Formats: sequence, structure tokens, C-alpha cells
Amino acid sequence: MLVVIVVCNFGCREDADESQLAFYEGPYRTSFKVELLHSDSAIVRTKLMADKQLEFKNGDAEFPEGVVIHFFDKEGELSTTIRADRGYLDRKTNIYRGEGDVQVHNLVKEQKLNSEELFWDKAKKKIYTEKFVTVEQPDRIIKGTGMEADEGFNEYKFTKVTGVINNVL
Repeated sequence: MLVVIVVCNFGCREDADESQLAFYEGPYRTSFKVELLHSDSAIVRTKLMADKQLEFKNGDAEFPEGVVIHFFDKEGELSTTIRADRGYLDRKTNIYRGEGDVQVHNLVKEQKLNSEELFWDKAKKKIYTEKFVTVEQPDRIIKGTGMEADEGFNEYKFTKVTGVINNVL
């Protein structure tokens, strides 16, 4: 009986070549219905919301089902909103990237921005893109390529303006 046990132990063993084993690079944590708040002096400054967040070992994050970021003014009132079909966070640079249908809406100035990609540099408090952009204001529509603005979308500049349409109404 001892011989059978010894044979079974050696017969079932398979040596794996560790160099051929694939390393898992996918998300190590998945979160649902995420709300991340950033406050200063007990006043909420930004609020990030996503239906799904994937977190990776290097600290990066992905928001595959879209992301919404609210910006609040000094009094804590909602002033600007960014929405994107997909979102990404590069933890090394602390820069967020929105892709797909990206919209920025400044509620105070009643102006809107549309693009297919937008970056938010949280440290510099800037949003920017090199892609095509449309900005709608109450009195005109501006189209161009490349844009940089403060994170509240109050002041902005285009790299290249391709058209301005004045509203006559």
C-alpha cells in the first residue's frame, strides 16, 4: 500500500516552467456606484461619480461605464460638470482622461464644451485637449482644435479656431 501512495504522488506532479506563466495585469479591485469627494476647509470642492471603477496594482483607475465630475465654487455651490463615456486616471501624473462623448457644462456662465477627449490635471486645476472642440455660449458657437481652460471652465483659449457662429436671435 505504501508503494501505491508513493507512485500516486510522483505520477500526478507536473513541473511548470515559471517563465511561461503569464502575469495578471488586469484590475485587482472592482467597485460599483463610486463617489469620491475632495473637500477643503469642510467645503466639498469636487465630487467624482462612476457606476463602475476598476483599480490596478500600479494605482491607475478606469471608469468603463462613464464618469461624472462636479466642481463646486467657494460657497459650495455646483458650478461646473464634466461627463465622459469612459474615464481613466493615471496615478503617476494624477491626470484624469475622459473619452467618447465628453461634455463640460459651466452652469454659471451657461456655456458648454463638447469633445471626444479631455484631460483634467487635478494639481494644476486645468482641463485641456488637442482634439476638436465645440464651445457653445449664449451668444455664439466656437469650433476649434486644441483647448486649455481652468477646471471650472471659466476662462479658456483655443490652439486653433476653425469657426465662430454668432447667434442672431
